[in-house]
Amino acid sequence: MTGLAVSTSAEGLLDRAKTRHGLVAGVHYVVPEYKGGMKFRTAEAPDVELMQDAAQQLKLPVSFIRSDLPSANGMLASRKVDVVLAVISDRASIPSSMMAIDTGYTSRPMAIMRSDTDIKTWEQLKGRKVCVSEGGLYVGKLSAKYGAIEQVVRAPADALLALRTGACDAAVHDSALLEEISRLPEWKKFSARLSPGSPSSLVFLIPATDNQGQANLKRVVNAWSSSDAMNQLSKKRARQIAFEVYLDQDVPDCH
Repeated sequence: MTGLAVSTSAEGLLDRAKTRHGLVAGVHYVVPEYKGGMKFRTAEAPDVELMQDAAQQLKLPVSFIRSDLPSANGMLASRKVDVVLAVISDRASIPSSMMAIDTGYTSRPMAIMRSDTDIKTWEQLKGRKVCVSEGGLYVGKLSAKYGAIEQVVRAPADALLALRTGACDAAVHDSALLEEISRLPEWKKFSARLSPGSPSSLVFLIPATDNQGQANLKRVVNAWSSSDAMNQLSKKRARQIAFEVYLDQDVPDCH
């Protein structure tokens, strides 16, 4: 047993990454590569930015492939990925072959609307147009649970622009993002909101036997915690997205 533990530890996250000359990280949504002429858009989730910062702390380049909680175990076991960033609502759903390291980022669905909206509850989204971002956590859920008419757009800026111009009755994103957006003066007319739903945690998933990976990722998370990185990231992303909306808004707000 001791020999197995030593062997497994030697095959840790950093060793695997160095062998293949970089980390391979699984994320819920791989942000499309930016090409000249495209409008720059901040993605729905902070996964890629967080993983890039983690890789920088570990002094490794990083690349991304699509993964989620159901596929994580197989992809880690086959070494297609070194680490997976996944959103979990229940730690009991994680197989014992994996360990979860909490990043400190919490996802909760939240909706914002025009201040004069007649929508007061999530159930009243039935039959209403609701904007969500492709690759986001809430695509498909609002139509399935509430009967909303989902308008799936490229990114949060597109959803919020549609809300401002009346193309959508509500926009649904993570509460961490929308709370910051709502504090900006140009969003005062969109102060109506639906209370955030149940929380989910964004976690690193690695093989349960990877002691090396656990130690390194915990150091990364501790650095984030001591520098208030999650709050700072949410503020930065909100400012970026609000600016993207501002650049595109060449028509007045719907009245």
